[in-house]
Amino acid sequence: MNPLRGLSCALFAVLAMLASVPAVAAPTAADFARHEQFRDAKLSPRGDYIAASAVIDGHVALSLIRLSDMKGVNVRARDSREIVDFWWVSPDRVMYTIGERFGALEAPSSTGELYAVDADGGSDGIVFGSRMGGQGASHIRHGTSRFAIADLIDPLLDDPRHALIAIYPVNGVRQGYSMNSAASGVFPEAALLDLRNGATKTVTISPLRDASFAADNHGVVRFAYGADVDQARKVWYRGGDGQDWTLLFDESKDGHRYTPLAFDRKGEAVYFRCDDGHGPAGLCVWNVATRKLDTLWRGEVAGVESLVPYFDGHGAIALRSMPDRYATTLIDRDAPGAKLLAALMQQFPGEDVCITSSALDGSRVTFFVSSDRDPGQFFLYDATTRKATALFARRPWIKPDEMAVMEPIALKARDGLALHGYLTRPRGKEDVKNLPLVVYVHGGPYFVRDAWDFDPGVQFLASRGYAVLQVNFRGSGGYGQAFEQKGYRQWGGAMQDDVTDATRWAIAQGIADPKRVCIYGASYGGYAALEGAEKEPGLYRCAIGYVGVYDLRLMYTRGDVPQHTSGENYLKRVLGEDEDELWERSPVAHADRIQAKVMLVVGGQDWRAPPVQSDAMRSALTRAHIEPEWLYQRTEGHGFYDEKHVEDLLTRVGAFLDANIGAHADAVASH
Repeated sequence: MNPLRGLSCALFAVLAMLASVPAVAAPTAADFARHEQFRDAKLSPRGDYIAASAVIDGHVALSLIRLSDMKGVNVRARDSREIVDFWWVSPDRVMYTIGERFGALEAPSSTGELYAVDADGGSDGIVFGSRMGGQGASHIRHGTSRFAIADLIDPLLDDPRHALIAIYPVNGVRQGYSMNSAASGVFPEAALLDLRNGATKTVTISPLRDASFAADNHGVVRFAYGADVDQARKVWYRGGDGQDWTLLFDESKDGHRYTPLAFDRKGEAVYFRCDDGHGPAGLCVWNVATRKLDTLWRGEVAGVESLVPYFDGHGAIALRSMPDRYATTLIDRDAPGAKLLAALMQQFPGEDVCITSSALDGSRVTFFVSSDRDPGQFFLYDATTRKATALFARRPWIKPDEMAVMEPIALKARDGLALHGYLTRPRGKEDVKNLPLVVYVHGGPYFVRDAWDFDPGVQFLASRGYAVLQVNFRGSGGYGQAFEQKGYRQWGGAMQDDVTDATRWAIAQGIADPKRVCIYGASYGGYAALEGAEKEPGLYRCAIGYVGVYDLRLMYTRGDVPQHTSGENYLKRVLGEDEDELWERSPVAHADRIQAKVMLVVGGQDWRAPPVQSDAMRSALTRAHIEPEWLYQRTEGHGFYDEKHVEDLLTRVGAFLDANIGAHADAVASH
């Protein structure tokens, strides 16, 4: 018998509290609303334990399994708190963060505190945060008490006692949103954290506000990088501990954006994501000694998304990008990890294969396999037996063969700009013409893109008989700085035109019935849905705005973005400051032009797009003698979280679509 064959059963035995999933004839709204059963899985540095985050009794817990005998424990956060993320920081200790439901919010938000627990479940407790020692404050820098949020920089696996963390001082947390101690941001510090007693020792302080840090292969902080208050990306560098910071790259000087990703294996060069404003972001190599930057790779459609490290975490064996589907490009073809990755990709054709963790010596590896139809499954590979065994699926109740195919598409905007996106047609109707169509607009709108991945919202719509069109309009992330900047100050302008052009493309291709098209989106997508219905009154039969913004002027006075100088500067950069123009491009200004049926979905605790936005849109529609369908959840934020609330949202959306562009709408129209 294969010694690994029993792994999946044993793991589920340890997590016996997880409910079994009955087989169903067809997926329901509840199936698409359910949270992922398993979030992540990571091997310990020696490969003798596996840690996994899983939903147990409705809350995310941390499960620690010893692979030699498949025994383990579940670590749970107290009260309504949940595990948010976790990392192995020594061969036998895990550090994790928790999320808490602030105020009336349904969704837990990270508290910024750090906890640590031994692999056998012992010595579990807080090691950094406001509740450290029961004093209500963190003890940082010679016992000084203050509130702060922390994040991991480097686990320092060669030092089992310490981890390297970034510390961001705050003066409080409100409703899950961190409030910086100064409106212009804070200068974070990198510090050594004692994983047993929580003591910290400052290593360096960033020269850049709200920066992220990057360390070399020996755990020495070498870079501080991020967007300054002027929204220009900067990269600062230092040669080692005790050395001064120097400004290496500054977007405000040359318009180029650089992000350090990792040192190479020898520590002599650094991989950078480099975006010079000409096409997608490439992968560059910066020589530490000569400070010369050379381009190693550049994609034709989309830029580099991430690197795949060696088993020990140092260097990179490959890069990942998404021109349409996920693509992996090998950097070091001779590396053991590269050979394994290539073999796994051959074993799972047509799916995305991603190595998620490994023992430092590569003796065991976890990897994740997913696709547009498959929410994904974790596997364990054993180098000794050279066999891979299934561990667990993220959404085991979803049957991939019952899901719809997401097809990459390409088209030209009216000004000739190349646009990319995805078309999902109902399963079994791939060749059917004149389908009812939902134009599904992503949020953001910047730094965000639609991707070839399992999307519960898309699959729900497809399962109800609707084709789903997604387009990465100008401004979307992943296609380079120039593409993003083409969307600046184009809310209601060229960005909206791109969505319109994609809709008309689907009609011209015979995919969509021109009389049965609805536009739907969340956040910026909610804005685009109502703006589309206003600008193109004859194109869309219905529009659904989900936690959207509808009065662009309010973005400067309401919500969490304008509370800081950097957020205000961001709005000035992407929206502009002309109030007359902002009003002209706001759906509330021209509600009387809308002919489509409208549905508005609102979160009562939404700090990004406060309910005042939807209230204003509802009032404008009422004055125009349009009564929108209204779905308000008092305890939800910027996107619904509670499973029952999400199920109700999907059910209501499904009924709204059916009444306007579905079979029921056809029956009404025929009479």
